[in-house]
Amino acid sequence: MSRLPLVSVICLCYNHERFLVEALDSVLAQTYPNLEIIVVDDCSTDNSVAIIKQYRQQHPHIRFISTGHNRGNCAAFNMGWHASKGAFLIDFATDDVLLPDRVAQQVAAFQALDHSYAVVYSDAEYISERGEPLYLHSHKYKAAPDGDVFAEVLQRYFICPPTMMMRRTVLEELGGYDEALAYEDFDFWVRSARRYNYYYLPAVTTRRRLHGRSLSRSWYAPGNRLLASTVTVCEKAAALVQTPREHSAFKIRLLYEVRHAYLTDNFEEAARLFSLLSRQGNIPISYRLMEQLNRARFSLHFFRKWYFMLRYL
Repeated sequence: MSRLPLVSVICLCYNHERFLVEALDSVLAQTYPNLEIIVVDDCSTDNSVAIIKQYRQQHPHIRFISTGHNRGNCAAFNMGWHASKGAFLIDFATDDVLLPDRVAQQVAAFQALDHSYAVVYSDAEYISERGEPLYLHSHKYKAAPDGDVFAEVLQRYFICPPTMMMRRTVLEELGGYDEALAYEDFDFWVRSARRYNYYYLPAVTTRRRLHGRSLSRSWYAPGNRLLASTVTVCEKAAALVQTPREHSAFKIRLLYEVRHAYLTDNFEEAARLFSLLSRQGNIPISYRLMEQLNRARFSLHFFRKWYFMLRYL
């Protein structure tokens, strides 16, 4: 076992009482023998902490950290990885489920790669709140690339975040997650993919749960910090874009984000995105008009609502 690299699973919990037992059991059931399990609770208000303490009594090797006050995913993860020692890390939300060979498969993949690879990611099965299978990530999103994925992460969503295993040295070089942001993955992808390669493992390693409190359910709600964080990451990314392909990919991302920001009445975020977009050149006339409407704070949210109602009837 000593010859195998240590893997730290940072289990992030916030009000996951309903899912916590299944999540922790899935970590304990890993076939990979050299694991460090650290549970970080972000001041849950349900019965999560009591469940965690029960697990610690049964499994004393599990470490427990409380954030002291609710700090959000980025800060909670940073507390966990700073306390860890693993050569590889998994950011694991305790409403998800790891399949038994998850860690073993990803470590084997890393061991076949050189140190230019920062992340091994994979396919995932989405499940309902009650654990019912819904669909595979690979069925909903286009084929996942290997190697230099910087342009791809600028342009589109294709990585299922809970499937990632990260190299510790990369996290150390980047200084971990940006705690000023409301969520971590887009910023981590942009900063790490600029310097390192990614590897796709074509296997289902994780079950990702969709439920009422999932972050993505309220992404474009007016005033939501998630969208503001996306804009901040786009502003960071603008300084990293180099090649014509990357500029083209970045422009596609900006067109998508600014359209959704404006059509959901997020006028301030849309203004910041329009500013970024104006530097890209050759902006479609429809977006020039949209920018003027945004300046006037003219709402088209009603039309967007009816469009999606009719589209998905």
